[in-house]
Amino acid sequence: MTNGPIWKRLVAFAVPLFWGNLFQQLYNTADSVIVGNFLGNNALAAVSSSGNLIFLLVGFFNGIAVGAGVVTAKYFGAGDTENLKKSVHTTVAFGLICGVLLTIAGIALAPRILVLMGTPAEVLPESLSYFRIYFAGSLAFVMYNFFVGILQAMGDSKHPLFFLIISSITNVVLDLLFVGGLGMGVGSAAFATILSQFLSAFLCLHQLLKGNGIFRLEPSKIRLDPYMLRQIIINGVPAGSQNSIISVANVFVQSNINTFGATAVAGCGSYSKIEGFGFLPVTCFALALTTFISQNLGAREYERAKKGAIFGAVCSLSIAELIGLAINFFAPVLIGAFGGGADAVEYGVTWARTVTWFYFLLAFSHCMAGILRGAGRSTVPMFVMMICWCMIRVSYISI
Repeated sequence: MTNGPIWKRLVAFAVPLFWGNLFQQLYNTADSVIVGNFLGNNALAAVSSSGNLIFLLVGFFNGIAVGAGVVTAKYFGAGDTENLKKSVHTTVAFGLICGVLLTIAGIALAPRILVLMGTPAEVLPESLSYFRIYFAGSLAFVMYNFFVGILQAMGDSKHPLFFLIISSITNVVLDLLFVGGLGMGVGSAAFATILSQFLSAFLCLHQLLKGNGIFRLEPSKIRLDPYMLRQIIINGVPAGSQNSIISVANVFVQSNINTFGATAVAGCGSYSKIEGFGFLPVTCFALALTTFISQNLGAREYERAKKGAIFGAVCSLSIAELIGLAINFFAPVLIGAFGGGADAVEYGVTWARTVTWFYFLLAFSHCMAGILRGAGRSTVPMFVMMICWCMIRVSYISI
């Protein structure tokens, strides 16, 4: 990232990220499509209503993984081998602790939060089943994200892509087997997901164990280094808090959607899955910018960092708006693919045709947040998101 044509480096890094995140998005989407078509509207609503709540808990730890990647990328860009190794092993140790904590929190808090969200009574049992089984495998997807953060910090976005392709295909096959073939219900879709996540985490771990001497993971050295842990927390907690703040607002929005019944939950949930796909290029440029800025600031290539920030932002805004317009036009077909009935599709299309005109604004905020995180200023986007996504958005809905 610190030499060669800027556009080539950013695009070469972002494209595997895009494909990797595309297959990551397939996890929940495969659950929704297969559950919606085989088990009906209430089952689809159960999976949809769990989505925001899952991201509320998972998003915090994913943000910490991003912060850990910023620390690792900085030392990699500076060529500081000793601190690079410490950051890698501290990241893995901290990830193991986070995975255990998330498992306990997810299983324990699920019933109470789903009730507080006003999840429709006919949906609640299946939603709770999906949620609890999903979080029983928390260690897998937390460690996967921490492992990927290390690999991407070193500029390796290709191996995570290959591993995600394998695990995503596994997830779809298991979904079809458990739900479609054996008729095992909504919980089996979550079980298929966590089995696939364990596979991807294991493949990433294998890659780190056999890596070269610079960043090879040595199990005997996995421990918390106080200085590195402090840096990871300083960079990661604001990013994780930002994810959680957005998720709190999304949970509040979901609570309002829930008051319209299972049909609205299914339709709006289907749109959210489409949006997740549509916004992938933006997310990938934001992640690529974080690594690009971190490495170049670590190498003291300040002018190069500025040029990369401008190029990444312009690309991201342009792509986001084109995708938004395409989703707007094809919304009935895309949302209809999830099943759920004509009324559910109508809810989803209404949502899509309101939001998609403004994808460029969301792209701008994501890119600026990625640049600031790469520069070690992750508290700035945290406060911006807290004000805009939580205070203003929730106040508007309440009024």
